[in-house]
Amino acid sequence: MKHEKRLKKELTFLDVFCLATGAMISSGLFILPGIAHAKVGPALFIAYFFAGLLALTGVFSQAELVSAMPKSGGAYFFVTRSLGPAVGTIQGLLTWFSLLLKAAFALVGIAAFVQLILPQLAASMSVIPWVGMLLGLFFTFLNLKGAKKAGRAQVYLVFFLIGALLIYIFNGVKFIEVENFTPFTPYGFESIFVIAGFIFVSYGGLLKVASVAEEVKQAEKVVPQAMIASLIVVTLFYSLVVFVTTGILGSEQLDGSLTPLSIGAQVSMGKWGVILLSLAAIASFITTANAGIMAASRYPLALSRDKLLPKFLSRLHPKYQTPVVSILLSGVVLVLCLFLKLDMLVELASSVLILTFLFSHLSVIIMRESKIQNYQPTFRSPMYPWVQIIGTVLFLFILFEMSTQVFFIKIVLIAVAFIIYWFYGRLRTKQKSAVLHIIARLTAKELVTGGLEEELKGIIQERDEIIKDRFDHMIEDCDVIDIDKKITVDQLFETVSDKIAQKSSCPKEVVELALLKREREGATVINHDVAIPHVIVDGTKLFGIVLVRCREGIVFDEEYQEINAVFILYGSKDERAYHLRALSAIAQIVSNALFSQIWLRAKNDQGLRDAILLGKRKRVSLKDK
Repeated sequence: MKHEKRLKKELTFLDVFCLATGAMISSGLFILPGIAHAKVGPALFIAYFFAGLLALTGVFSQAELVSAMPKSGGAYFFVTRSLGPAVGTIQGLLTWFSLLLKAAFALVGIAAFVQLILPQLAASMSVIPWVGMLLGLFFTFLNLKGAKKAGRAQVYLVFFLIGALLIYIFNGVKFIEVENFTPFTPYGFESIFVIAGFIFVSYGGLLKVASVAEEVKQAEKVVPQAMIASLIVVTLFYSLVVFVTTGILGSEQLDGSLTPLSIGAQVSMGKWGVILLSLAAIASFITTANAGIMAASRYPLALSRDKLLPKFLSRLHPKYQTPVVSILLSGVVLVLCLFLKLDMLVELASSVLILTFLFSHLSVIIMRESKIQNYQPTFRSPMYPWVQIIGTVLFLFILFEMSTQVFFIKIVLIAVAFIIYWFYGRLRTKQKSAVLHIIARLTAKELVTGGLEEELKGIIQERDEIIKDRFDHMIEDCDVIDIDKKITVDQLFETVSDKIAQKSSCPKEVVELALLKREREGATVINHDVAIPHVIVDGTKLFGIVLVRCREGIVFDEEYQEINAVFILYGSKDERAYHLRALSAIAQIVSNALFSQIWLRAKNDQGLRDAILLGKRKRVSLKDK
């Protein structure tokens, strides 16, 4: 894979957790409950809980993809590698735009709560877009300084936000009136599921996490853990806060309100409660805007890296190693969005976020069914493929429930994104997708070039921080023998001895006899699938390996008749110390429960080498010779 400048890995579990939490707890909690309550009644808190369960299906797919490919660009990166660059360009540009619209909406949303604290501003509402613009420019500058600084600001804001909500819940419980929950479902029980789809956008911020995975330490572990933990916490907060608010206010005060929590705080805590919850709302909008800029700016970066957008968009700041041009462009678009009417565009942004969940489900299915060897996620979605199938059906249902006008605008934006791909990206990119691997399984194998396998290999090496040692270099240059019929160990040694003789000064017959003698002295089979024969040859500073795969199995003796993987080591006497290290490396690699599956699934010689090169083991310095 072509070398490219890497973003700094400096975000921790706490940073990622707060990024996801801050991006979710926003208008979905501070504005939406009043509107949604008017459509479903007191059962609204159940709808929030059900929507959280629905979001969990998307999180499982996102977590699996991120653990396999922790790269900037999030869902765009996954979609491009699975569905192809055309669909990836459309998804990437639409998601970039929708994240900025959502961030702009969050900044404009501050207006309603600023008025509660400073009512004198009500007469001069024209200042609000300028306040939003200043905040947008501030967070743009903050993101230029690095993901860590932007993430740290997110941590402080989220802790304040969670603290304020806990105070609200603790005080509000005392003012709950049971009669406010009757009738529980005035619009029918089915309305709970309809409204769950309506408020589902409240969980859309969770998708922002995947876009900064490249900047997370141990992303393959941290990001899935943080995403799942954040969703659980936010779902509980949504359900509890809405339950308390419903119990305090009842339908008369709650239905249609744009500041439901602040009104609830007025009843349970007085004026200081209104100020606290209004500040919490403002903090939530700020965290959404901050997370929006951070996440959105990684999409042009990823598109540029794949040559689907101009190269300058992937330029990194020389000091902070942040995507400076992409951040600045995102900041400018965000500021321009502040002066637009956002009602319809926010619904459009929400629909694109739902599309991202849907594409994540499809990506998992395609990546798994393509049988790509180097697709090796460290987290696997449970209950595959049912989680993906059910999630896809439900998300499609939600999309078709949205307005016709939004559907039309979405089609126009998709057309614009496709034009950009057709006239720019298509002429420059060489990006391959997993779809070709599925087609190749059914039709022509020559459609697959190995480019995606090689890219995924590079991602795994970067993800697992693999630094090549002597063993790796030996594997890259070794002989590989792939046998498609059942043979005996004698036939194997006859074939292999010729390869070893070519690399050493020993005649073929001498090598073959030495291998047979060693095998008679003691079996080299280490389990029912693997054997490691070895032989000493004449010379100095000589050590090598021959990889052998036999799909039908090699007969070593009466007990072991189906050995599929054979590692034949040969070396001079002065390399005995390294011989032991090589044995240890192989033993660690083949101890993986999935090794045999990966080994047999490899499509060619390079695939067999990759099964070894990407295996889990402790590496040593290149100086060890």
